Amino acid sequence: MRSPRRCSRNGCPRQAVATLTYVYGDSTAVVGPLAAFAEPHTYDLCETHARSLTAPRGWELVRHDGDFAPPPPTTDDLVALAEAVREAARPVPPRPDDSDHTPGHQTGRRGHLRVIPPSH
Repeated sequence: MRSPRRCSRNGCPRQAVATLTYVYGDSTAVVGPLAAFAEPHTYDLCETHARSLTAPRGWELVRHDGDFAPPPPTTDDLVALAEAVREAARPVPPRPDDSDHTPGHQTGRRGHLRVIPPSH
């Protein structure tokens, strides 16, 4: 199950149910239902912050008029995490050019994950 996205407001621990998007060309702030994916230039908001948001001076605010509902749970993120853990747990054979490591210690690299041996 996907872990719920949290409200973007500092210190707010509540689950996000709405997405705020600024349309700079039109000087408009739009608060709508939670977007399917988190985007870099949008802000996820809990219901309290989505309903109390005000637009900057001179801007128009367009707000979704219906109820804000949390997204339905999915298993995509959990499956991806499990696959990443399985991949990282596979032993990596030492490469012949890894001569700078002490005997019995090796580091491994799998995709974007790196296994660091414990220091003694």
